[in-house]
Amino acid sequence: MILILAHFLPAWPSLNIYGFIWLKALNIAGTLLFLLGIILAAKSFLSLGASMSPLPYPKAEAKLVREGSYKDCRHPLYQSLLISSGGLMISLGSLLHLFLFIGLCAILIGKAKKEEHQLQLKHQEYIHYLKKTPAIIKGVPFLDWRN
Repeated sequence: MILILAHFLPAWPSLNIYGFIWLKALNIAGTLLFLLGIILAAKSFLSLGASMSPLPYPKAEAKLVREGSYKDCRHPLYQSLLISSGGLMISLGSLLHLFLFIGLCAILIGKAKKEEHQLQLKHQEYIHYLKKTPAIIKGVPFLDWRN
């Protein structure tokens, strides 16, 4: 949570002190990506429904969700967080936000892999879903670790 909240810190170092003006187009594109991430997060929460858990362990009564946002991505909430984080990084042109994005990637990858181990123990059909469906972002090696 601290890492996510740190995204609301101002850009650092400020590019203005170096006389560099961040392109308005990058600011707009980053803002749009940030908003897209928020929309995807809301959609993912709705798809997950009662199976939602902040912990990397499925709820005892939770069913395996493979529809809605989970049809094409095993971890759409993580995907939406990374899209929003990347959007802020692009919008602000901030070195701090680049490091926050990288840190968030590392933490979410670790959490996703732990969740997947637990889901394989709970749901036998998860192994087929794991092989067929991209993890976080399709085609990005460290964000899509299908076998």
